[in-house]
Amino acid sequence: MSAALACAACGRRFPVGSPLVQCPCSGLLEVVQKPRRGAGALRAAFDRRRVSDRVGQGSGVWRFRELLLPGGGPIVTHPEGDTALYRRAALARFAGVEDLAVKHEGENPTGSFKDRGMTVAVTHAVRSGARAVACASTGNTSASMAAYAAQAGLPALVFVPAGKVAAGKLAQALAYGARTLLVRGDFDACLRLAREAAHAFGITLLNSVNPWRIEGQKTIVLEMLQQRGWDPPDWIVVPAGNLGNTAAFGKALREARDLGLIRRVPRLASIQAAGAAPFYRSFRVGFRRRFRVAADTVATAIRIGDPASYDRAVASIRETDGVVAAVTDREILEAKAAVDAAGIGCEPASAAAVAGARQLRRRGLIRRGQSVVAVLTGHLLKDPQTVMDFHLGRRRGANAPIEIAPTLAAVARVLKG
Repeated sequence: MSAALACAACGRRFPVGSPLVQCPCSGLLEVVQKPRRGAGALRAAFDRRRVSDRVGQGSGVWRFRELLLPGGGPIVTHPEGDTALYRRAALARFAGVEDLAVKHEGENPTGSFKDRGMTVAVTHAVRSGARAVACASTGNTSASMAAYAAQAGLPALVFVPAGKVAAGKLAQALAYGARTLLVRGDFDACLRLAREAAHAFGITLLNSVNPWRIEGQKTIVLEMLQQRGWDPPDWIVVPAGNLGNTAAFGKALREARDLGLIRRVPRLASIQAAGAAPFYRSFRVGFRRRFRVAADTVATAIRIGDPASYDRAVASIRETDGVVAAVTDREILEAKAAVDAAGIGCEPASAAAVAGARQLRRRGLIRRGQSVVAVLTGHLLKDPQTVMDFHLGRRRGANAPIEIAPTLAAVARVLKG
């Protein structure tokens, strides 16, 4: 296999064993590689490993190792991946999309899709001799990095915005032993500081600017395609914050097409919260201008005003004839209630995908009869306070608890009511 790290800005190339996560010119690096096996052999290997995979240790990420990290060596895996693809009639009716499936990345070990990117990024960090790792986070990245760093025996440094991280996520970073810094600023301030600290102190940065994160996150799409018998849907809809998944999904689809794993490329829909929608604003003007905003949304996982993977995400939208949309917090919470009521459950940011699919169907962009896969990025219990606030409030779809006396008559009154 021929492989290298290539800079999208200046064109320089670096060996895949390099500890670099960003080009010296400040451009983003991308892993460029071409496996020696053809499409038929790759599909056969991937399908065989669904049953048994000693090397990948049952990981739904390392099952696709020919398309991830070249070379041999230790793998840091929990394992992760192998998440379900759900179909629920009630959810399809809510979205107005008859052929709707949701892929639930909240079923990963730390409860979010971040584990897919982190297993590859931490494995590469170990192989390249990293002494410590760091990230800025709205919660999920810190939880995942802390867990994988603990497994690898690497010190971990986390930068999170003070008072703006859901308790369930912050608790994970603390429990897994990461040194957690509460920064008086938003996520974008945290990322700037994390980058400066990584450069100053020789720490490996594991945010989605790290190209190996993108390689791992590609497997969300690869696994979904495999679950569908390598028959792509018409649309893939994904929540969008720092745009790592938008970038990764486009790369996965491009590579799958070029390798012959699929014959056509689905359209990609990147969904932002209306209060944190710089990418949507750029899409509205044909990406002629990059916007930065002061982000404010109930969907904390995508509360990002200056997304780091912007350039790569633009390429993904263009290459897939994709779209970018924005949904309000009310739309997000209504979609979340529908996902939860279907017995699946997700954190608020995840529900942006379902809210986005609903909006795109109403606008006629998703046509009748088209197939859609919406990606749920995080577990229901990542943000329990938002769940409680919604159900204790007088909102459509709320399911408030009922306090009663300790009597059978009180139970009967509730049942009768």
